[in-house]
Amino acid sequence: MPKKLISDVDVNGKKVLMRVDFNVPLDGDLNITDDLRIKATLPTINSVLERGGSLILMSHLGRPEAGQYEEKYSLKPAAVRLGELLGKEVQFATDTDGPDAQAKAAALQPGDVLLLENVRFCPGEKKDDAEFSKTLADMGDVYCNDAFGSCAKPDASLHGVPLAMGDKPKVVGFLLEKELQYLTEAIANPTRPFVAIVGGKKVSDKIKVISNLLDICDKVLIGGAMAFTFAVAKGGRIGKSYIEPDPEKRKIDIQTAKELMEKGGDKLELPTDTHCGDDFSADCNKEVVKAGEISDDFEGLDIGPDTAKAYADIVRAAGTVVWNGPMGVFEMPPFDEGTKAVAQAIADSSAVSIIGGGDSASAVKQLGFEDKVSHVSTGGGASLALLEGRSFETVALLDEA
Repeated sequence: MPKKLISDVDVNGKKVLMRVDFNVPLDGDLNITDDLRIKATLPTINSVLERGGSLILMSHLGRPEAGQYEEKYSLKPAAVRLGELLGKEVQFATDTDGPDAQAKAAALQPGDVLLLENVRFCPGEKKDDAEFSKTLADMGDVYCNDAFGSCAKPDASLHGVPLAMGDKPKVVGFLLEKELQYLTEAIANPTRPFVAIVGGKKVSDKIKVISNLLDICDKVLIGGAMAFTFAVAKGGRIGKSYIEPDPEKRKIDIQTAKELMEKGGDKLELPTDTHCGDDFSADCNKEVVKAGEISDDFEGLDIGPDTAKAYADIVRAAGTVVWNGPMGVFEMPPFDEGTKAVAQAIADSSAVSIIGGGDSASAVKQLGFEDKVSHVSTGGGASLALLEGRSFETVALLDEA
């Protein structure tokens, strides 16, 4: 069902409790290295401020031990960066549901912005604790979810808090609306040919995604290290290339690859050649070999040039493209060539193109194609969940339009 948007609610003089996804990467000096997720929430934030509301922002960052403060996971740098982007002070609470957060939330005036400390510093967040949820819910007059990247998680700030809001408005932010629109529309009503590109390391991480995509796509292109599991399933040799190290899990992965190949038939495209190195470094000895014919001292680090050309040709002819996972070690030339070829083909095509977060988003940005695709998702795991065909309970409980 369509959901109410933040723009559908009168926020004048009200405090909007907003779940955002400021789970941004930080370097060793706690400087933000990519602020995409912060920038992506600006339309929703500005909508509230321009209409006379104030904001209490909640987010997680990283995976701290529950109930423990860890400076490297503090949201303080995000508050500073958001303030720079807004051109105004963003207040920061040194706790999440404690006295500092509650006092600062109570004192907010129209136009003010407050960011609470990392919700995962509180044990109640991952437990979806009702008491913790109510304490947060009591701070706001309106609840807004604009945290697509976290929507698959039934945590307190995403699930318990909107439940605890009772009859208060519970709405969707513009970023979440856009993410859901692109990904659900791509699955439900794609312009054909519908092509999915799936890379990454493990078959086990993306079994459900690949299986679901084989039901709805015209072509599914496999790249990344997971291609070596398929090669082994076909009886090939992969040298030192990555495969699941646990013997029992490896058996399951190989059997899964066989089942996916049987299900996919001509829809499932696997690499025909592999770019290899004798060491995981840019200056290693290199060779290109047929897929499944990697010598013992080499490891596959990228799809080969024949595969890159074949994949690019398929992508250029597509009507809709969904991409999740790079084709090789895109951070290390020359093993970025396969990923580059796919990214260039997407940029050259007239297809609706959706980049599914994570490493794919990083690759598109690094290669300078960010402005040449239709949509770059802010949530790798969440976009995978939608591609699996799952729905989000955290969205379902928000107000219907």
